[in-house]
Amino acid sequence: MAMPPPRTPGRSRSRWGRSNVMFVPAIVLVATTLSDGALPMTLGLAGAGVWTLSAWLLREGLQAEAAFRARKVARRPALPRKMLAAVGIGVGTALAVMAHVNNTTDVLAPLLFGVCASALHLVAFGIDPLKSKGMEGIDTFQQDRVARVVIEAEKHLNAMTDAIRRAGDRKAAAKLEDFQETARTLIRTVEEDPRDLTAARKYLGIYLQGARDATIKFADIYSRTKDKEARDDYMALLDDLDHNFAARTRKSLLDDRSDLTIEIDVLRERLSREGVRLE
Repeated sequence: MAMPPPRTPGRSRSRWGRSNVMFVPAIVLVATTLSDGALPMTLGLAGAGVWTLSAWLLREGLQAEAAFRARKVARRPALPRKMLAAVGIGVGTALAVMAHVNNTTDVLAPLLFGVCASALHLVAFGIDPLKSKGMEGIDTFQQDRVARVVIEAEKHLNAMTDAIRRAGDRKAAAKLEDFQETARTLIRTVEEDPRDLTAARKYLGIYLQGARDATIKFADIYSRTKDKEARDDYMALLDDLDHNFAARTRKSLLDDRSDLTIEIDVLRERLSREGVRLE
């Protein structure tokens, strides 16, 4: 699923900005080969196409990596987009060199330029995460169920963000951001312990869908009428949602601690039967 890049400071944000620059060389390559004849033009267009695809793969790969690093429990990206982008950059560079040299039978120079371009790309942006993290002992079937629910929940949250922009009210947008952060805290709790899915599924499905519909309706009304009563009702709804989602998260965490207390008591009893005295 395509989602906006997470709010990550420093290095991640810088790399995201640099990835956008990778779309520029394709434009330059097309501009410099269009009038050079049929073969250079064809090679230039092919190289520009490969570069554009690689730039898109890089953006998707950085986005997937940021989401991976932001979570305590995450499966490695199924498709190594950043590494594929590095290969594509190398292929595109080789085609670009061939488009600008007179001797098209010389493949050594384009090959060397392509290898160097791929290597520099890997140095600049790194490789994709190759191992999952925090999933030891987790049922993969249950994890897949969680992933589907999380994807749908994120769709609802993103739709709310898109809708509130139409309302043009900063306080409502800020209140919505607070609720979204609370909802994402619940999402992270479920991701870290899939056993919480059953209890939280209604919140991440039905309730978020209702919140999305209410946000869309509010945005449509408020953008036309600036109705203060509609705004007050919507703000009150967000307060209620925020309170209930936070309560659900606290209950999940308390249940986890209760389970741990039971496990500790059972362990103490077992050790006592084995003659081990605990202070």
